[in-house]
Amino acid sequence: MLEFLPSEISEGLDKARKAQAKRKSRLRVQVGEAVFPVLRLWQNGLALDADLTPHLRGLVDVYDGSRHVLECLIVASAVENGELVCDFKRSTAVLDKAPLDFWREENAPIALLPKA
Repeated sequence: MLEFLPSEISEGLDKARKAQAKRKSRLRVQVGEAVFPVLRLWQNGLALDADLTPHLRGLVDVYDGSRHVLECLIVASAVENGELVCDFKRSTAVLDKAPLDFWREENAPIALLPKA
């Protein structure tokens, strides 16, 4: 249906769709000091606004508001329909505590109490 619309109207619809995606999403990508809003995020990649974002490659951090969510290695980025689509080689969830280097039993006691 968009083929039959005048170019001005289809461009206006694209701009409105991008603006709505920016308002809806709290996600953002940070590369050094630069910050770019995320339009869409999926398991193997993300989409950014192509007008605001340069071609990305390398290690980036993804934030949800002020909370650090993911650390991602971007290997490829291409522009499709005004979006910069980035593919991940890996994406690692950021934890607030160090990972354990031993197996913790499911029914193990949390602490040992001394004999009274």
